[in-house]
Amino acid sequence: MRLSIVIPVFNEQGSLNALHKKLSSVLEKMDMSYEVIFIDDASTDQSSAILNEIKKQDGKVKIITLIRNYGQTQAISAGVDEALGEIIVTMDADLQNDPADIPRILAKLDEGYDVVSGWRKKRKDGLWLRKIPSNMANLISVWITGVKIHDLGCALKAYRYRVLKNIEFHGEIHRLLPLYAAIQGAKITEISVKHQKRKYGKSKYGISRLFKVILDLFAVMFMWKFLPKPIYAFGGIGLASVSFSGAIGLFIIFRKIFLAGVWVSPLLFIFVIFFLIGIQFMLMGIIAEFILRLYCGVKDIKRYKVKHKE
Repeated sequence: MRLSIVIPVFNEQGSLNALHKKLSSVLEKMDMSYEVIFIDDASTDQSSAILNEIKKQDGKVKIITLIRNYGQTQAISAGVDEALGEIIVTMDADLQNDPADIPRILAKLDEGYDVVSGWRKKRKDGLWLRKIPSNMANLISVWITGVKIHDLGCALKAYRYRVLKNIEFHGEIHRLLPLYAAIQGAKITEISVKHQKRKYGKSKYGISRLFKVILDLFAVMFMWKFLPKPIYAFGGIGLASVSFSGAIGLFIIFRKIFLAGVWVSPLLFIFVIFFLIGIQFMLMGIIAEFILRLYCGVKDIKRYKVKHKE
């Protein structure tokens, strides 16, 4: 069994040498072959030079340098594409994740899981800009998907490669990878891990991350419930809108006949608006169905996943 450690790097010059030293100390004691893949996401400090020096000293280190800053999701995607291991471990380069937790995570993975997510029970981050937004995002995640993971934001996670290879990396889904794995039918769990206070560099996250996570979570919800049949999502909204407009239309007729009301009123415009919105949503559902059928037909993609055959 081969292990690949995937570490995105963006302006982390202060922590790289210490991180490599701690990683090597942990990994060399494990009875498995491994590789460490650093993805330099177009750092503007001395990270690139430090990584090159590390590679000269350690033949198990790989360096992928991106032509511009793509963000953490695409950096992880680049690392996964180059990984040779059957097991992928992701972690941050800022030393807030403790490499000493890797053996525990892998031991949990060996219990029959496909994904093991780290849970920072005792976070060393700021309350307002890190802890509160993260907790809100986690609560929304559980509410939408039902996957009970306490800390989606923890970068320290272990995956079986066969799970990640079926996930299309886009947007900023790196923190939601366990949810996308769950869509693929992966067996997921979590264990508590250490969290160190940041000593080097600056955090790349802020309160704005919460809004991005919420939007990503709604994308997950759509894929979770409606990807096999998108017309149910758009058509459901369309039918609700048309039904509401129909109720308004009936009230307008009732008011005109029995209450001596008028035909033309603000209610008539509301009736027309909701009717047209409903028709548009139903047409969007039909178009989405055509696109999905064309996509699946051209690429010979099934809308179901087989767990095993006997």
